Amino acid sequence: MSVIRTLIVDDDFTVARVHSAYTERVMGFEVVGVAHSGREALEVFARLQPDLLVLDVYLPDMSGLEVLQELRHRQSAVDAIIVTAARDAETLRSAMAGGAVRYIIKPFNFERFKDTLQGYQRFINRRAVLEAVEQEDVDRLYAAMGVVPDRHLPKNLNRPTLDLVVKSLQEQSEAVSALGLAQATGLSRGTTRRYLEFLVDTGRAAMELRYGSAGRPEHRYRLAATVPGSGSKPGAVG
Repeated sequence: MSVIRTLIVDDDFTVARVHSAYTERVMGFEVVGVAHSGREALEVFARLQPDLLVLDVYLPDMSGLEVLQELRHRQSAVDAIIVTAARDAETLRSAMAGGAVRYIIKPFNFERFKDTLQGYQRFINRRAVLEAVEQEDVDRLYAAMGVVPDRHLPKNLNRPTLDLVVKSLQEQSEAVSALGLAQATGLSRGTTRRYLEFLVDTGRAAMELRYGSAGRPEHRYRLAATVPGSGSKPGAVG
């Protein structure tokens, strides 16, 4: 198995060092460069031609999404994992439209980061051997990354928003109401509730009743205990 040559891009020098150290701890990955701005990222990329970008969104001169867009204009098919504090659905949609293979919201711990890199590793290993593909091949390829194809979602739901809701739930230290999660994600309360109900229906989240002083129960939601990573509190990176 060939080593995945990785470029780390983050404007915070300390965070960049942490992400570099995390990457080097995962077997099969090598950090070949670090950049702290968009222009520096483009320059280093042109010189080193890495296989993977671990890319922040908030950079001092241009956004990480603009970096990714510029690389696509240059006909580069490099893969990118977005690592950012951005929680709005529009940034997530833009990242996915730009070809980002995963999107991690800060803060997170090493285990979360390692799982993402290893999922990406499985993804490219399977992708590398594909020639003509059948639907089953596509489904297995997405499954390697832990991603369920959108055709399994109800018509009124979409993958980016679902991922946003799940990631926000992962960051909650206790069960949260639909209103509280809506405020955390920037989505409307009605939209948030639809996604929460879907997660409950599919067993990925649990709903509990909490009674307030007025005696009226409030629905609160948390990730189900069987969902990987839901039992630990994210670390304090970046």
